Amino acid sequence: MYQLYIANKNYSSWSLRPWVLMQTLGIEFEECMEGFESADNFEKFRKFSPSGTVPCLQDGDLTVWDSLAIAEYLAETHQEVWPEDIKARTFARCVTAEMHSSFSHLRNLCPMNCAITVDMHEISAGLQRNLDRIGEIFVSGIETFGGPFLAGDKFSAADAFFCPVAFRVRSYQLPLPAIALSYCERLLALPAMQAWDEAGVNESWKEEAHEEEAAAAGKIVWDRRSS
Repeated sequence: MYQLYIANKNYSSWSLRPWVLMQTLGIEFEECMEGFESADNFEKFRKFSPSGTVPCLQDGDLTVWDSLAIAEYLAETHQEVWPEDIKARTFARCVTAEMHSSFSHLRNLCPMNCAITVDMHEISAGLQRNLDRIGEIFVSGIETFGGPFLAGDKFSAADAFFCPVAFRVRSYQLPLPAIALSYCERLLALPAMQAWDEAGVNESWKEEAHEEEAAAAGKIVWDRRSS
């Protein structure tokens, strides 16, 4: 059975990607949780991941690090990871790679924190550019391939890679076109996403560096961990 190494569910957007992909597609795996202990967890994570980062997938004597590499490795034996139609599959691969390599303003200014709701101090020009492009991707995918998912009627790796965006949109109340917001709500309603969210909110520890990054974005108006 696969072993998937992840970090805190409340914070780790990179871990969420393969986790929600495998859960939603019914690919069985053993979850191996290695929580963040400080701002730098390189040496801790090096015990199981050559890059010193999460996520990391182990399959027998094979180790696959990096979320995109994990998706492609799984696709070797699980065809449902990518859409069957060549046009949809090409779109899905392109937007997945774009999500993997881009949107630095969104990542840096709105770090994933599932438990909180934030009134942003401002939406910078760089963040707005990221949001405009994400909205464009979501609207284009839904309108071109008919939904309800990004590249058609079935969940794929493209949706998994934008699941952390859905959490960020909710936490930071980010503006997107109506079609894009509806798509985010659809992702948040997935059973795997609800399970991840619940586990993240119920985690028994906080990591201060992640908390400070989120607080820098604006005023925290709700923290579900305090309920």
